[in-house]
Amino acid sequence: MSRQNYLFTSESVSEGHPDKVCDRISDAVLDAFLSEEANARVACEAFATTNCVVVGGEVGLSDKSRLAEFMGRIDGIVRDCVRDIGYEQKEFHWNTLQLHNMLHSQSAHIAQGVDRDGAGDQGIMFGYAVDETPELMPAPILYSHAILKRLAEVRKSGKEKALGPDAKSQITLRYEDGVPVEVMQLVLSTQHSDEAQTSDDIRAIVEPYIREVVPNQWLTNNTEWHVNPTGTFVIGGPDGDAGLTGRKIIVDTYGGAAPHGGGAFSGKDPTKVDRSAAYAARYLAKNIVAAGLARKCTLQLSYAIGVARPLSIYVDTHGTGQVHETEIENVIPKIMDLTPRGIREHLDLTRPIYARTAAYGHFGRAPEADGGFSWERTDLVDALKKHV
Repeated sequence: MSRQNYLFTSESVSEGHPDKVCDRISDAVLDAFLSEEANARVACEAFATTNCVVVGGEVGLSDKSRLAEFMGRIDGIVRDCVRDIGYEQKEFHWNTLQLHNMLHSQSAHIAQGVDRDGAGDQGIMFGYAVDETPELMPAPILYSHAILKRLAEVRKSGKEKALGPDAKSQITLRYEDGVPVEVMQLVLSTQHSDEAQTSDDIRAIVEPYIREVVPNQWLTNNTEWHVNPTGTFVIGGPDGDAGLTGRKIIVDTYGGAAPHGGGAFSGKDPTKVDRSAAYAARYLAKNIVAAGLARKCTLQLSYAIGVARPLSIYVDTHGTGQVHETEIENVIPKIMDLTPRGIREHLDLTRPIYARTAAYGHFGRAPEADGGFSWERTDLVDALKKHV
């Protein structure tokens, strides 16, 4: 019997957090290559520190003669990302930062397995869904994201000029009978201008926006607020702390409410199952819950490099299932091709749709008309109901 009464905490970080700056750069490079060629290969990592960004990794186009010319675009891509996020501070400015581009051609030994439609690497990937929010996401991570996304909107619009790009949020929710009912602890740390001097100054700015996005009934007299608890936070971003692609994998997924296979997403083209199979696992788990087959679902897929079909499919409905997990496991291969090619085609993943995923979570977002967040669709519900 799973626990029904407990506290659970998740955190998020803003697009200006140093690690998220790097995720954004990596995914923007990926989008640029996919705009050039749908089958481009990209494994791009970024490192950021005081007024410096290093980009490295493996890339590939079918016409290798175009690769050198394309590399000349990387400088502009990086600077556009940093400018859009909002960094124009003395020690980290989009116009004055030093860029070191160390991208190179994809390894032929990796390419040979992927070219046969095999997985780009071995690994295990998890998907998760739960019915405690309309988005079928765990509430703590969903609302931690929502707070920072809203603060970014008012910062970038110019409405709240005192806010800076770097920020973190954290929510502790109290669950009663398995349902979230109350925010017990709310933590918000945000970079700010010199004009805002105290934690109370910052709270006066951010509290109205937090109350816009967090269900009002959850913010009670018991809720403890911790806004900029260390005090001044003027120096932020990569000047305050170094950043690296792929260091926020729990922020990117389910906030610790579900397992994670270990692989990061950003900067990887969809032949890498670290990304595409994790999206497929979320897609399947969400459809299982949306179909009413369970209130909660964890789904695992596993792959071997160069091998097309998944080695295993595992489903756990945590005691909430309306049918046995084995039945669901047997149906999944009938309703979706889980080879890397099958996933890419089913979810239309070879489009330049990835820079937008780099902050505020890869899951729990609304599907978009151009194919963005296609893994959030619930279009397998009828097929699941028919077969199970």
